[in-house]
Amino acid sequence: MAAASLQLMDLTSLRAVLWDLRRQLVPSRFEKAQQPDAARLQLGFRSLSGMTWVELSWLAEAPHLIQIPPPARQGAGSTLAQQLQHSLRQLALVELHQPGFERVVEFRLAARPGERVQRVLVLELMGRHSNLLLLDDQRQVITLGRQVRDHQSRVRPIGTGDGYAPPPPLQGQPPDPQESDERWRERLQLLPVPLRKALQQSYQGISPPLIRQLAGSLADSGVQDLEPDQWQQLHRSWQCWLKALEQESFRLQLQEDGRYRVWGTGQDSGEPGLALVLGRWYREQLDQRALSRRSDEVRQRLERWRGKEELALEDQMQRRAATAGSDDLQQQADALLCLPSPSREQVEQAQKLYRRARKLRRSVAVLEERLTHHRRRLDLINGSEAFIEDLQIAHWQEVAPRLTALQELRSELEELLNPGGRQQERRQQRQSTPQPLELVSPGGLLIQVGRNHRQNDWISLRQARSGDLWFHAQECPGSHVVLKASSGLPEDGDLTLATDLAAYFSRARGNSRVAVVMVPTMQLQRIPGAGPGTVRHRGGEIRWGEPHRAEQHLHDSAASSLASTGV
Repeated sequence: MAAASLQLMDLTSLRAVLWDLRRQLVPSRFEKAQQPDAARLQLGFRSLSGMTWVELSWLAEAPHLIQIPPPARQGAGSTLAQQLQHSLRQLALVELHQPGFERVVEFRLAARPGERVQRVLVLELMGRHSNLLLLDDQRQVITLGRQVRDHQSRVRPIGTGDGYAPPPPLQGQPPDPQESDERWRERLQLLPVPLRKALQQSYQGISPPLIRQLAGSLADSGVQDLEPDQWQQLHRSWQCWLKALEQESFRLQLQEDGRYRVWGTGQDSGEPGLALVLGRWYREQLDQRALSRRSDEVRQRLERWRGKEELALEDQMQRRAATAGSDDLQQQADALLCLPSPSREQVEQAQKLYRRARKLRRSVAVLEERLTHHRRRLDLINGSEAFIEDLQIAHWQEVAPRLTALQELRSELEELLNPGGRQQERRQQRQSTPQPLELVSPGGLLIQVGRNHRQNDWISLRQARSGDLWFHAQECPGSHVVLKASSGLPEDGDLTLATDLAAYFSRARGNSRVAVVMVPTMQLQRIPGAGPGTVRHRGGEIRWGEPHRAEQHLHDSAASSLASTGV
């Protein structure tokens, strides 16, 4: 799982990324801009070594500058992307500039190296005040990521057409490698405060992650309580950090606590590829948070839908129970007509009772249909919760495809449970081809796993061929698993893996052994009126699956895939 709080890109990590990017991008030709979401911009630059992509984000919770693999085409038509595409066309990146110890980066572009700078793209990494600005040769704002109005900031409102003014200077002094140990200690001991506060107040470029790296457990100690040997150790770490900045000696270290550092002792040279590896780390962390957030959102929607369906089901059950009075009404009418000489009024009353009884009996079929409808929707909701649980715990898989699968499930549920939803979204969902999880069995046969309702329907009913085998946890919500035995005779290992996968991709995965039904796909039948992926079958063989074996196989397969790609 992701760390409780995301480590923000501080001055040190920004310096490390810029060191790596300068070697790749300066000089290079701007070629492409696209904006995948409101606070992210992706830029493509071409150099003699090929195309390099960077991502600039002014997202408040995680502003960053990273290198990314070639991205999918997305958001190219945004206004900001189009403005950049027009303004930077045919320009070359000639300088990546960072002023002092500020978390500000300037992409300076000119017609060619050595000529006058025509455009400057400024990225300000300052938490909730982060922003992106494009400046002309007079340093006036052409466009920007977000407008800052007077009521949003009295200190620094900014909009298009304004002259660019840098952010207010940081408090404290710029760190100086030539500062003596005594003067450094005096500055930190000026006020009786915790060491972390003294470092942040006294010097620029000091972030909470850096404080942890410099001081460790001493960070919360008062400056008046530190022993001489502790001051000596702290100063050695301080000098080591300043040396890494001065000599641009960086090496990315991903730590077990979900954090990272880019400097350390004993480093003689920098590490190429740092910006790309750090970019993958940030993308993974942000995707993990998006997965958790969107999973909670879908769960909340499901809870609201469940509440509505349970109320509707209870109402229909009460109505169904009321129909039991039809027999009493029939008997009352019979009794009136069996009187020796029933009056006209008694005959009319008996006829009314007969009509009420017939009406109640006719409503039984309608009520039973409604009860079936609501029970099926509740089954759909329960099955959807199983899919969400699967996506959240599937640590053997990268977060990005899980996030995509969750979005597909959300769109699917909007169509199935919210008929009044957007028609365009539903049409696109129907037109897209499902992409189930696919694995290769020990015997070389293909195994497909549905991870939402449409994928279940796709692999079990639409793509299945004669000879294929279907697996599903017995009487338990979960994924359909299809072993493509139509392409070859399955061996015991193939059947065992398919059984284990059906056990793992179910709500019974917490058990050591799970009963799994194995049925030829030709014996599956779609239930009329039921949602996609809802089937019934004749017969079937009961096998026992072990979820932990499937999980181990998934981890091993993922590790093997990463190794083969050299990641």
